[in-house]
Amino acid sequence: MQTILFHDIVFGPIKSRRLGISLGINLLPTDGKICSFDCIYCECGYNRQGKGSGIHRREEIKAALEKKLQEMSERGESLDVLTFAGNGEPTLHPDFEEIVDDTIQLRDRYYPRSRVSVLSNATCIQRESVFNALNKVDNNILKLDSAHTDTIRLINNPNARQFTAEELIRNLQRFNGNLIIQTMFLRGQHNGQTVDNTTEREVTDWLEALQKIRPKKVMIYTIDRQTPEKALQKVPVDEMNRIADRVRALGFEVSVSA
Repeated sequence: MQTILFHDIVFGPIKSRRLGISLGINLLPTDGKICSFDCIYCECGYNRQGKGSGIHRREEIKAALEKKLQEMSERGESLDVLTFAGNGEPTLHPDFEEIVDDTIQLRDRYYPRSRVSVLSNATCIQRESVFNALNKVDNNILKLDSAHTDTIRLINNPNARQFTAEELIRNLQRFNGNLIIQTMFLRGQHNGQTVDNTTEREVTDWLEALQKIRPKKVMIYTIDRQTPEKALQKVPVDEMNRIADRVRALGFEVSVSA
């Protein structure tokens, strides 16, 4: 099983394919993973590796972030974005909204031109505190790998038995366009089943979902790192660009990382 964990609360900065020079913020364990999905392509590995020693307290996170930002600022380093990512789903943290407020405050003090981003699987957006927090950040980046429940169950493996793609799409519509949709396209095999969210049925219904959600931007990408499921394939760049052209034809801005 592939496992690449982030062993610090604040990590980087790194050069992100989609966001530029990014400083990562990990609200979850530094020695385990906590997530409401168990994606077959997750660079952090599967959830079965364990939850580790627990989540970080709000005060720890704020102190670690301020220390790093102060050091970077004193050295004159560039920073495009502060990104909530790390070892699982950041919106699971019980103090997520307050931590977002702390981060915006520190951003304004040290790097006022940088953006605050959240990479989320959107499983907690029905919670008002999470919904409110995501509406405060510059880049509210939410996952939608398929418009079909069975495909999401195969690729993302949600923990909640009651999960449906229909409910997810309805919850995404609540943002009234104040969100970025991020989609991983891939194909291959998993547990004896074919994985492919690039079929005509998949892409057509995903485009229909985008029209309902009306995001301000769409990010599509494919496999770039090793994955816990080894029988997965990267989607060729020309195929990714053809999907992107269909998104643009609907009037949406789109970026491709292939």
